[in-house]
Amino acid sequence: MKPQLLKVHTGPVYSFSVRQDRLPNINNRWHYHPEVELIQFHKGGGTQFVGDHIKRFGAGDIVLIGSNLPHYWHYDDSYFQDDAPKTPYSTVIHFTETFWGDRFINLPENKPLKTLLEKAKRGILLSSQANPQVVDSFEKIPHAEGPYRIIYLMECLLAMAHSPDVQVLSSIGFQSKFSLAENERINAIYEYTLKHFQQKITLEQIASVAGLVPGSFCRYFKSRAGKPFSQFLTEIRIGYACKLVLDGHLSVKQLCYESGFNNFTCFHKNFKAITGKSPLDYQKAFASKFGFQQPNS
Repeated sequence: MKPQLLKVHTGPVYSFSVRQDRLPNINNRWHYHPEVELIQFHKGGGTQFVGDHIKRFGAGDIVLIGSNLPHYWHYDDSYFQDDAPKTPYSTVIHFTETFWGDRFINLPENKPLKTLLEKAKRGILLSSQANPQVVDSFEKIPHAEGPYRIIYLMECLLAMAHSPDVQVLSSIGFQSKFSLAENERINAIYEYTLKHFQQKITLEQIASVAGLVPGSFCRYFKSRAGKPFSQFLTEIRIGYACKLVLDGHLSVKQLCYESGFNNFTCFHKNFKAITGKSPLDYQKAFASKFGFQQPNS
């Protein structure tokens, strides 16, 4: 895929950048940059793309994105409405792998840090509930000055490095193929799919969006994404179904049709293949964890 190259700016007195995003459409495109990105989502949720990995993201998630790894956070449409009840809010940190110097990162004492950055080339996810120490160090960074700013960043990264709950996201074989001409095409595919996934999307429709005939589109998309478009679409639909489970307002059968499936057997099979649980078991697990009342299945 060809993501957009994003230029990250740092201030004249800082070696790495920290910002707080309160708009849902900040960098709302498939993009990459040479800096490592560390982001914590405080409010808001949607669909997360990291390399060839697709997953729901939400408040509390902390993600570490390695250098030049394409990524994209698409907030749910509800956050773009004028009467939206909640405003998305995240803290984003960008730093180069060697901002503290080549020799420093290669010191034997820093092996856990170097290993973490290697893993981050595929993307790393950590829930804030899994390791409060990561959150504690993260929250200190935006307010710190001088060397403490670097110290808190190191503490945050080292806590992640020693956490048993980190999840590596993108597949080991993912390789991004950069081609300037593909930038608008791949973003058009993403935007159309995310807008229409609850409806039937024919191969002819999505191929037309990409400006290709169906046969060429299938080969193009699989060569760039490492998966067929049908799988890509299914993963988006199941991710949305997981959101509806968390909302706790719909029955399992309603989840099926609201997330874009028109066959309950197909929905059940794909849901279990992607999440590892049946829709009902997934719903029960979160009902128990978060205490909401289950709707009738």
